[in-house]
Amino acid sequence: MNSPTLLDKTYNIVITRLIATGQAPHYTEIASGLGVPVEEGKKALHDLMSSGVLGMWLFPDTDYISSFAPFSNLPTQYRISVAGEQKWFAQ
Repeated sequence: MNSPTLLDKTYNIVITRLIATGQAPHYTEIASGLGVPVEEGKKALHDLMSSGVLGMWLFPDTDYISSFAPFSNLPTQYRISVAGEQKWFAQ
């Protein structure tokens, strides 16, 4: 089996954080999770978002994750609850 790529690791950091907290990580947190300098974490985020995977985008003209399928990092009318806990929003 192949080792995970940097994009795989970046995706895992983002989706794991969204599931755990209901909020997407900032690129500084991505850098920390990858064990790389902050600018490389920012590049990894932008590389992931421009990889062609549908349902992921940054808020316009920022480095903030706006949506990461199936989650929205911004509140929407589509609330997700699990076991009575609501901390997620859907796209």
